[in-house]
Amino acid sequence: DPRCKQRNWQVMELLLRTSISDEFVSRVEEVLNDWKLIGNSAGNFSPEKGAYTSGTWGEKSQDIHFADFKFCITHYFLIQECEKDDEKDKFEEDTFPLAIQDLMCMNNDFPPRAHCLVRWYGIREFVVITPGSNCEAIISESKCNLLLSSISISLANSGCQIPMLVQVQQKWRRMYAGECQGQGVRTDFEMVHLRKVPSQYYHVSGLLDIFKSKIGCPLSSLPQVNIAIRFTYILQDWQQHSWPQQPPDFDTLLGGEVGGVEFGKLPFGACEEPVSELHLATTWPHLTEGIVVDNDVYSDLDPLQAPHWSVKVRTAENPQCLLGDLLTEFFKLCCRKESIEEILGKGLTEDEGKEINDIGSALSKLTEPATTVPISKMSVANMVHSARKHIRRHRRIDESPLNTDVLNSVLLVITKNLLSDWAQWSNYNLFLQLKSAPIDSLTYRLALCVCLVNYYHGGLRAVAHLWQEFVLELRYRWENNYLICGLAGGPPDLRCCLLHQKLQMINCCIERKKARDEARKVLEGSEKKVSRMSSGYLKSLSVPESATVMSTGSISTKEVSPGKSWDSWSDSEDEFFECLSDQGESEAPPADEEKDGSKSKAEGRLHPYNNMTLLNSSEPLYVPITQEPAPMTEDLLEEQSEVLAKLGTSAEGSHLRARMQSACLLSDMESFKAANPGCVLEDFVRWYSPRDYVEEEVVHKKDNTVLKGKLSARMMIPGNMWVEAWQTARVTPARRQRRLFDDTKEAEKVLHYLTMQKPADLTCHLLPCIIHSTILKLKEEGELPFIFVEHLLVIDFINQLIAMETVITQARSLKAKFSISESEKRDDTDELKKFVTSLLEDPEVEVIGAGQGSTGRIIYRLFINAQKAALLTPKDEDFVHDRKTTGANNRVPDFPSPAGREILLRARVPRPAPYSKPLPQRLFCVLMREEFRLAGAFSSDTSFF
Repeated sequence: DPRCKQRNWQVMELLLRTSISDEFVSRVEEVLNDWKLIGNSAGNFSPEKGAYTSGTWGEKSQDIHFADFKFCITHYFLIQECEKDDEKDKFEEDTFPLAIQDLMCMNNDFPPRAHCLVRWYGIREFVVITPGSNCEAIISESKCNLLLSSISISLANSGCQIPMLVQVQQKWRRMYAGECQGQGVRTDFEMVHLRKVPSQYYHVSGLLDIFKSKIGCPLSSLPQVNIAIRFTYILQDWQQHSWPQQPPDFDTLLGGEVGGVEFGKLPFGACEEPVSELHLATTWPHLTEGIVVDNDVYSDLDPLQAPHWSVKVRTAENPQCLLGDLLTEFFKLCCRKESIEEILGKGLTEDEGKEINDIGSALSKLTEPATTVPISKMSVANMVHSARKHIRRHRRIDESPLNTDVLNSVLLVITKNLLSDWAQWSNYNLFLQLKSAPIDSLTYRLALCVCLVNYYHGGLRAVAHLWQEFVLELRYRWENNYLICGLAGGPPDLRCCLLHQKLQMINCCIERKKARDEARKVLEGSEKKVSRMSSGYLKSLSVPESATVMSTGSISTKEVSPGKSWDSWSDSEDEFFECLSDQGESEAPPADEEKDGSKSKAEGRLHPYNNMTLLNSSEPLYVPITQEPAPMTEDLLEEQSEVLAKLGTSAEGSHLRARMQSACLLSDMESFKAANPGCVLEDFVRWYSPRDYVEEEVVHKKDNTVLKGKLSARMMIPGNMWVEAWQTARVTPARRQRRLFDDTKEAEKVLHYLTMQKPADLTCHLLPCIIHSTILKLKEEGELPFIFVEHLLVIDFINQLIAMETVITQARSLKAKFSISESEKRDDTDELKKFVTSLLEDPEVEVIGAGQGSTGRIIYRLFINAQKAALLTPKDEDFVHDRKTTGANNRVPDFPSPAGREILLRARVPRPAPYSKPLPQRLFCVLMREEFRLAGAFSSDTSFF
């Protein structure tokens, strides 16, 4: 029979559903048992006021299945201190579960930051079952009922008294249904969601009708209904307030850029309004049905008369911030692989290459005599390298990545001397942590200008152009002996970035070169003077011509170094160092030399050393004029270390390593021998390393105690490098030795290194300086101490920088909008500052005094100004039923229509019978432009019904 077959299939399907549902119920009970949610949750304590917002919420999740359908079950709970033991003793058997008691609690109405179910139902603990992430929503009514019935069975079987709800319908609708079971009581959680607000339910009167009809009180007189109301007004129009950035100056070189500043300074702030909306919530927390009137005709709900005001701000999402964008764009250059030649074209750089391709010709050119102009008479503009003009002849003006005026302005900022300004920061160690450069040094200002040129003036090509011009400027200064401004004197500072060390190395080379040139002038002058004196003396004696030649040659050999001339020293591989004439070289005059032959042999003396005499003679021990150690940058030190390490640990390698490291020692020994004729190694050690010369008292035969000295034990080791060096050292003063530091070679190496740098390499060199500058900018703008976190990735630092800049800009915007007049009291000013600070930290801030306080009056003025400005433009009709005016019909309302209305209705009513227990009933209503939501929790007595 077909009917019997159909009936059998229905029975089988029902049995299958029942078995699947039983399996799901068992799984839910197992999870509840694992989370220890079984048993009585009743209590008599209520959460403190504001606990839902300031407290900490915890959650636990687990996946469960209903047949092949995946669900996620989550337990939400407010973490709070456990109640005291004496409070536990007060629990009664018929006490309601905590969730049912929370329905009537008024301490945490309208929490600004909590789960939506916490706001709608006021519960502190609940369990939610939601469909899996890739599963379809529970839309059909049969599936919803099946789930709800399974939940009801699970709660009954387990004895769990925590509310359990299921998410139904589409997820964006946030629709939930569920129940909570206690001893003799059950609360059903229901919800209604519509797109539009029905006209009859727009006011409190209509919502009261819904609430009364739903609870269906069987009593003749309905108990009093408690009402809590909150209206939210949104302020979006900031036309009455200043722009977040100063208007651009179109006359400046920045070309009217927003937030543009002069070169050498970083921009700061947002290009758009960082605070998009201000939400004012006016609250009437404790009302009753007979006190308030709100219907289609009249309403008592005037926002100015609301007893509680609270404000929160909505900030713009990812506003464009100048400093963050500047650093982000600069950091992007690190990923570019193009060279300067590839960016600007070969034609722009090949001419320069022709000028410097032959190092030999460059060296000879640098050592040629040249007329120098005093630096004091030269302006920075006149010091621009002539090669710049040579390049511009091959480049049309419209092809230049950088405008000439901009380029000159940047070079002026970079090359001006601000040494006195940044010297005061010498004790500030932030640049040491970052390995940056001192504030306002040349490298520091170069980094700022490169960053600004990249952001405002053409990006990669402009940076390449600026760097090419900067290197040309360095070469010009090197060739013309002009020191580079903005750098501290002395050897390269290894605490700074490598680029800063390279620039300091060029300055060291320029200083050595200037010293050599000055010494050459002194030597040439003395040669001419001696030549004139000798020629006049010989003429007066009327000696033969051959004798004159011989005498002149003998005199000149005393004044001029034997062997090679000065020019031959500079051009050959064995270049020599010429000491300065003002270093106090104490060479004996010619008259004394003729009397004392020993003194005529001494050269390169500086001054006597501590009244000591030579061990083998009574001559004083003189400190020699020595060569200064060769300055080195960190890359040269690393390269030298690698070369020494490759020599290995063998005896031959160790010996060779020691000889390489003793070049300076050998030079000093030769200088010492020249200054102290007849000296021995012990004399040198007494001056150079006094600890290695041991003196001890020795009793003489005549009972006289004398001091006798000898070399230390380490100096007496066979094969000691000092002994070997002393034996090979020649008697050569420092001015005739081979230079330890070849300034010409080192300067050309540095300039070649800088010329070959790509924009990406330059960015990596300057990045620490830019980070250093941005940190100082944040401290300056935010007026807050900044804690630098080491080992932070650059990208993480940029993200933190953007976040901090955004917060500072938001704070400035709020301070401008909430500015208080000078006539206000000082206490009000402090209160206002605290209020503005809290707006950025807290989700919602209470306005002290509501609409009657100083802060409330400022907010009121903001809304009035926005309403007046809104009259100038057509406005949309908000809610037709809320067109309310104060006074005459043509008067502009002080506040716009509420963007959101929240009405909370509560009552204790016996359900379902008159003799049932009075139980909590709650209805939360949300009325917005495109949303109407009713979230109800209705309790029933399951013992007396």
